[in-house]
Amino acid sequence: ICYTLLLSTKTSSPIPFQKEDVTKSCRDKHGRWMNPWPTWCFPSYSLRLRFLLWDKNNSNVPTSKEALDSELPVMEPYFVQNPDLSESGPGLRVTWLGHATVLVEMDGVNILTDPIFSQRASPFQFIGPKRFRGPPCTVEQVSYLLSSSVILITIIWMFVPLGLMDWLVKMGCENVMELDWWEENCVPGHDDVTFVCTPAQHWSKRTAMDDNKSLWSSWSVLGPDHRFFFAGDTGYCASFQEIGRRFGPFDLAAVPIGAYLPRYCTCTQTKLEGLVGVFLIHSVSSTALTLQNMGVLLLCDLF
Repeated sequence: ICYTLLLSTKTSSPIPFQKEDVTKSCRDKHGRWMNPWPTWCFPSYSLRLRFLLWDKNNSNVPTSKEALDSELPVMEPYFVQNPDLSESGPGLRVTWLGHATVLVEMDGVNILTDPIFSQRASPFQFIGPKRFRGPPCTVEQVSYLLSSSVILITIIWMFVPLGLMDWLVKMGCENVMELDWWEENCVPGHDDVTFVCTPAQHWSKRTAMDDNKSLWSSWSVLGPDHRFFFAGDTGYCASFQEIGRRFGPFDLAAVPIGAYLPRYCTCTQTKLEGLVGVFLIHSVSSTALTLQNMGVLLLCDLF
């Protein structure tokens, strides 16, 4: 997945929006989450098998390390080169760390979306989509950004869609906040920054038997001076308009593009034509981590 970062100069204020005017999350008769838009259709197993076995790879991504280093270089992030400059202050700064991982420093807090530092986007490292380029930094280097030179223990707050909290708690995670679409909450001590769980068109699956048992989402982060939208994994759907009208205009939006071959992927990923629509609707009208002695992890879904 490639993420496009859209920056905007705001020229208008958000339009008042009623809660009943938005698309709410819903389940099917079996109690599993579903997409409520006509733009959604899950591809058949035969179509996916045909794509995996017979379709050609037309990406033209170089295979040699030398060519990759020349055409798709991995740049060392500023906070690795100059750790002393890592303190977040007023304003807006963004660093793309590869895949769906974007570091956004905004209104005194830092936000890290969907942290992926492994070589494969998979629960297992011997199977699954392998990244062309490794991450530009390590988990330890990002963890350094989380900590203060004075505060020895940093509290991490995790924001997740419905259905993920129990699993994360079993994995040993603490301070997990579970939200439905359009629900919001703040990090203790940062009441001026609001994290809103917003809709996305996707699906969820971790095992062979748990399809759509957990909800998926995008995230809107609303600060006193800036607004950030993280689309997560999503296809283009009507909720982009709802999010833009309710919370836009945004100063920054991170939207995935590129994963639209075969064409059924447009149901779960945003293609280039949809990106233009997202930009216009948001005027720049998605997993986030806030730092500065306190952190928040927002997840869009889990594998």
